[in-house]
Amino acid sequence: MADIARSIVAEPLTAEAWARFGWIPVTDTDPADGAERLTFEWNDVHLNVISHTPAEIDHTPDGLLCNEMFRHDSHTQALLTLDVPSVIAVAPAELDFSDPAHLDAVRAFFLEPLASFVLHQGTWHWGPFPVGERAVTLYNVQGLRYAEDNTKVDLGSRSFGIEVRVAP
Repeated sequence: MADIARSIVAEPLTAEAWARFGWIPVTDTDPADGAERLTFEWNDVHLNVISHTPAEIDHTPDGLLCNEMFRHDSHTQALLTLDVPSVIAVAPAELDFSDPAHLDAVRAFFLEPLASFVLHQGTWHWGPFPVGERAVTLYNVQGLRYAEDNTKVDLGSRSFGIEVRVAP
């Protein structure tokens, strides 16, 4: 296991804090409604329900271990947490994680049930993962062919030698 290079405390999900990574949907009566748009370059918009379990990730006494991140360059992704508290870690799309200093841009957010948010095209993300013992269920809008556009960076690899610990 690599050295822990960064420990992040998950912050509340707010539109201002989230703006670099995506946006928070607003009500249809809000003047900002429609200012942001979903993008699907492959014209393969798809809606489904997904889940993540606690067993998918490593846990430490101090929190959850984020040892990899993913991104989708062809589309935005919209999520709604349906049932249990969870956390998500994100990083700006322009990073390539070639420098350990890029970890300084990683942020984590605590998600209450029914939290909705959109990831900008290319935003690095990990999760959402549950903070308790139950799986988190997510209403998910993303490209149907996301597996063909699912770039991964391994933060715990020997070549990179870092890991991120997320404390909910």
